[in-house]
Amino acid sequence: MRLILAPMEGVLDHLMRDLLTRLNPFDLCVTEFIRVVDMRLPPRVFYRLCPELYQGCRTPAGTPVRIQLLGQDPDWLAENAAQACRLGAGGIDLNFGCPAKTVNRHRGGAALLGDSEQLYRIARAVRAAVPAGLPVSAKIRLGLEERDSYLENSLALYEGGISELAVHARSKQDGYRPPAYWPLVAEIRAALAIPVVVNGEIWNAAQADQARRESGCQDLMLGRGALALPNLAATIKAGTAALSWAQIRALLLDYSDMEIEGDKGLYYPNRLKQWLSYLKLQYPEAQALFGQVRTLKHTADIRRTLAAL
Repeated sequence: MRLILAPMEGVLDHLMRDLLTRLNPFDLCVTEFIRVVDMRLPPRVFYRLCPELYQGCRTPAGTPVRIQLLGQDPDWLAENAAQACRLGAGGIDLNFGCPAKTVNRHRGGAALLGDSEQLYRIARAVRAAVPAGLPVSAKIRLGLEERDSYLENSLALYEGGISELAVHARSKQDGYRPPAYWPLVAEIRAALAIPVVVNGEIWNAAQADQARRESGCQDLMLGRGALALPNLAATIKAGTAALSWAQIRALLLDYSDMEIEGDKGLYYPNRLKQWLSYLKLQYPEAQALFGQVRTLKHTADIRRTLAAL
């Protein structure tokens, strides 16, 4: 069984990847998406979203990191995939699952699930541009408005040459509302001769087991659940006990001590509040803490609140 830390725009950045891979036996991380439009992006963009490139494309704990691209143009996606690999990327992931309206308006992410021919063209172009020894993976949802295009889209990507496929077991229209339709992923798993990874609504070890049984997949991708329970992967793979609230408080302080790029006064408060919004799903104490820091805008004020816990 492999456990993969999902890409989550705006929250699972390199700092959170560092923290979570130190806590858990993850086998792979995928970066937040790098948006590709109509140009070859300069190296600084790749290093900003994936500073792990400076250390062999691995987190400090040694977990491999794969760079994710989002776009609609096969040639420019291929050009940027090649650029990422020249900089040391250990593989490329293609985002066809993001349901955000701002992304979908420009035919990015899940919007492309309505065009299996374009999925094929993108996969074929990127696969041709990436060195043969490196993987090209993709992430999809089960469809747009309905859960009805997953087999067609999965086969298009497979025929385009992808190495593995992660499936968020909901449609774009479903958003993140329960349930996740794990049995539908089993149809994809039966149709493809490559690894298929199931994703969606995995919050604890019991749901991880259920997802594997119903999807037929050995491998899991963890996203929101890994933020709500920071050692979720360890509870699944090693049977480790869930972290106590005292341990979570120590993690929050550890995260606060990390060096954050850019304007720390703006960046850090937003990220911490985002994380607390997930932690409160598993820890009632996080709800009270979120209420304390919700209106705070300055790093120093938030750090003082955490230190006083």
